[in-house]
Amino acid sequence: MIVIADNNIRVLRAMKNVSQKELAKAVGVSQQTISTAENTSRMSLTTAKKIADYFDVKIDDIFLNKNTILNVNN
Repeated sequence: MIVIADNNIRVLRAMKNVSQKELAKAVGVSQQTISTAENTSRMSLTTAKKIADYFDVKIDDIFLNKNTILNVNN
């Protein structure tokens, strides 16, 4: 399944000071996959779940409205 939606991956990365390359390595995908997810909001549901787990947020939190404030502990 491919998910297409606005996402907060870039915001989550910035809050945790994590590069695309670091995130990609941690979740087992390529840096290009992370870039594509951020720029086109296309990713597999599996990748979205791995990213949510990495940031310790619900998968829904990745796809929230851009105006939503996320509370992520550093």
